[in-house]
Amino acid sequence: MTDSVQSSLAETRAAAQPDLKTRVAKRLKSRHAAELRFRAYGILAVSVAVLFLGILLERIIHQGYTAFVTHSITTEVYLDPNRIDPTDIMGANYDQMITEQVMAKMGVNDDEYGTTSGEYKEILSPDLGFKALEALRADPKLLGQKISLTSPIAANADLYYKGEITRDIVEADRNVSDQQMVWMDALKTKGLVTSHFNTYLFTNTNSTQPELAGLLGAIMGSAMMLLVTAVLAIPIGVGAALFLEEFAPKNRWTALIEVNINNLAAVPSIVYGLLGLAVFINWLGMPRSSPLVGGVVLALMALPTVIIATRSSLRAVPPSIREAALGIGASKTQAVFHHVLPLAMPGIMTGTIISLAHALGETAPLLMIGMISFVPGLPESVTSAASVLPVQIFIWENASERAFHERTAAAIIVLLVFMIVMNLAAILLRRRFERRW
Repeated sequence: MTDSVQSSLAETRAAAQPDLKTRVAKRLKSRHAAELRFRAYGILAVSVAVLFLGILLERIIHQGYTAFVTHSITTEVYLDPNRIDPTDIMGANYDQMITEQVMAKMGVNDDEYGTTSGEYKEILSPDLGFKALEALRADPKLLGQKISLTSPIAANADLYYKGEITRDIVEADRNVSDQQMVWMDALKTKGLVTSHFNTYLFTNTNSTQPELAGLLGAIMGSAMMLLVTAVLAIPIGVGAALFLEEFAPKNRWTALIEVNINNLAAVPSIVYGLLGLAVFINWLGMPRSSPLVGGVVLALMALPTVIIATRSSLRAVPPSIREAALGIGASKTQAVFHHVLPLAMPGIMTGTIISLAHALGETAPLLMIGMISFVPGLPESVTSAASVLPVQIFIWENASERAFHERTAAAIIVLLVFMIVMNLAAILLRRRFERRW
């Protein structure tokens, strides 16, 4: 290469240098802008998710927190022997008797047609009459004596005391008349009505009277159903995952099974409800609306998730653990059950708890197997008719009485608390037993 050629190349490179620096600078600027845009999109996505979560929680808490407070009336009731036949104590009209005694205490007179006492009775719960009858049943000697009774006030009266029914609403558009408001103000002024934490919400079962309706039956039903689900889904799911991951030959049949398990995890939950209705109730004759059938259906729904989570946990265990166990003479079964499975257990427990929490909130399959029926008492066994929390929420939300709506939001809060507790348990178990390699 001659000196003239080298000089020409040097001049060309020198001329091209500013262009190269400009291109590099532009590219760096473009990369930095892309990173900033990506961060902005991420922050925007998280903000939108947090915003909607905040709106959801605010609406639920705003609607439901009032259900955790209620108003009760405490009054003395004279068990009048002139109105209660000792040979037929169930035949007496306790509600009318108690209403008239409360009216007399408050200086309210009834008219000849009983219209006033009828309106006054609407602000008192029939629970007062039930309690008077129960007291007399327990001790017939109380006839002719005074007893003190405490009972929740009627649902509409409770809404008035909470400020959800006001005089600003036109009288024709509310369930409480102006005269009833005057009576309720007098009851509170006299100290007969007090507000307190609503223990009835957790100690009572479902009722047609909103002030007496509680979640105890639904909580018991959910617990029984979840127990059945766990007893079926955990051993079957973990066993199936162990076999497929550690012992099954890798051929087209196992591949087909794996694909179908993954597909089953995406099947809509109502399809499992139809399966439960057709197989377990119509064919096998299992009791409708029972925690047993609900638990079996939810176990089928949770199985794919348990299997997938278990297989992922087993794969996360390093192969060196298996090889070391086999190298010192352990059998395949010993290597899996003594070394691999204990190390994979935190992930298995986490996946299992999350799948059970997901099953706890399911409603559609339970509606298909008849768990929408009204069940006023506690379930005695897994074969008894029962309600569960998601279905209880569905029933209350569709009730016509306004007082049920605040209880719907309260039931959602209780269900969310259960699910948060289960998810926290999963996180704690994972952190407590997690091993890093």
